[in-house]
Amino acid sequence: MTVTEPGAQAQQSLGKAAARNLATTTKSAPQMQGISPRWLLRMLPWVEAAGGAYRVNRRLSYTVGDGRVTFTNVGTTVRVIPRELCELPVLHGFDDQEALVALADRFEQQEFDAGDVIVQAGTPMEQVFLIAHGKIDKIGTGEFGDETALGSFVDGAYFGERLLGGETGTWEFTAKAVTPVTVLTLRRPSFEAMNGQSDALRRHILAVLSSKKKPQNKAGEAAIDMASGHDGEILLPGTFVDYEGSPREYELAVAQTVLRVHTRVADLYNQPMNQLDQQLRLTIEALRERQEFDLVNNREFGLLHNADLKQRISTRTGPPTPDDLDELISRRRKSKFLLAHPKTIAAFGRQLNARGLYPAGTEVNGKLVSAWRGVPLLPCDKIPISETGVSSILVLRTGEEDNGVIGLRQTGLPDEYEPGLNVRFMGINEQAVMSYLVSAYYSAAVLVPDALGVLENVEIGR
Repeated sequence: MTVTEPGAQAQQSLGKAAARNLATTTKSAPQMQGISPRWLLRMLPWVEAAGGAYRVNRRLSYTVGDGRVTFTNVGTTVRVIPRELCELPVLHGFDDQEALVALADRFEQQEFDAGDVIVQAGTPMEQVFLIAHGKIDKIGTGEFGDETALGSFVDGAYFGERLLGGETGTWEFTAKAVTPVTVLTLRRPSFEAMNGQSDALRRHILAVLSSKKKPQNKAGEAAIDMASGHDGEILLPGTFVDYEGSPREYELAVAQTVLRVHTRVADLYNQPMNQLDQQLRLTIEALRERQEFDLVNNREFGLLHNADLKQRISTRTGPPTPDDLDELISRRRKSKFLLAHPKTIAAFGRQLNARGLYPAGTEVNGKLVSAWRGVPLLPCDKIPISETGVSSILVLRTGEEDNGVIGLRQTGLPDEYEPGLNVRFMGINEQAVMSYLVSAYYSAAVLVPDALGVLENVEIGR
């Protein structure tokens, strides 16, 4: 018998707490916060890499040593790593360690403040400059006598390296420090003294200079001789297309994990959702996130580390402006899409707002996305942002038919679950735990250098 307190109203129906004991709860599938749009995986055309490797054959090119120089420092004293001098075109492939150390010791450290003129156009070219830290603007004279921006130099870049090949003359541009700059310089007399002491260095430079005299086109590729505009029965030139002797091969990378599920869980708790299926779904989502991270950041094949140095440019003033994106897009044909961190896209939007620009978006795979000059600007949170708030923007031309960037994978794997991904049963241990090996195989290849460009030193905080 239920006793009701005086003045209290008696309960007239079943309470919800008791009722829920008889009810079936509606449940969602397991949710995961770390899932991103993964636009890069969607937009890359995927090419079959039979045998787990893909070889990129190109025309023979005479362009050498186009990398960046690395430095070490003890306190404020900076020194170039001797081996890194081989990134200079004339020293590419030079392997005399003793001579490289002696040459590195001849570089002198200099400091410049923002606004200082480092070299003046028209003055004699008497030094090689290696930029250890900072940013330098390259300024020329326009058609009508006004100043024009020719580009910029940042950490690891160099200029004046033609001096090592014996060239004389004057500077064709003015170099002005945009930020405080630390450079290492090598003066002509110091290099000539070193060149006179080292027979190996002298022979190497002569060999490099002789190879540069071979006919080549504007991209540095071996020229194809032909005749045009002639009249009559002239003798036509014979030719052939030469190939690189050691083309680069991209091997498929792998991301793997072992998924473990207890047999009791798999046997008893599969309604209304299959436990193994849900475990696999979330594991594969994590593997695909890692796959996109590697395609951007892996030092062997990641896009940020494999962009040609000639296709890397720096922002003019720091923030990502329309001028910067115009420069980035203009360096290649058929730009398919731009890729940037969401915070970088927001910073670009602030620059548009400041200029009163409102560009139209575009549709990609049925979704409306931001765009600039008709090129989709897609978000990718795998592009890193440094502690100082600096990031990068990538632009890609894609597809084999357009000599672009392609993704690599192999399909038809044993126990394939998705293209390029398989799930293999590894057995049950003595604790009745089932194990599944989940593997994703992938890589990316840049078919020609101008298929990929990077806008560097993008400041997103202002």
